[in-house]
Amino acid sequence: MLKHPTLELLGQLGLAGMAHAFIELESNSDADNLSHAEWLALLLDHEATYRNDRRLALRLRHARLRHHAVPEDVDYRAARGLDRKRQGNPT
Repeated sequence: MLKHPTLELLGQLGLAGMAHAFIELESNSDADNLSHAEWLALLLDHEATYRNDRRLALRLRHARLRHHAVPEDVDYRAARGLDRKRQGNPT
């Protein structure tokens, strides 16, 4: 297979997530047992995940949030009508 031209073409097309997945699948011996459709599905899944992660990171960066909010930091003592059991917080 033409590995390097394929990677270059994926880069030119802006499919960086798919290029990373291609490298991972090429080096993984378990991927030899996958059909073409399964290979393609994995490549597409990696690309979609890569794009969603980049989109989320961009939105978080532009949101200019002062603090990173985590469920563990919610103050349930304040009068906001929050119920610890409904929020699914194990603490």
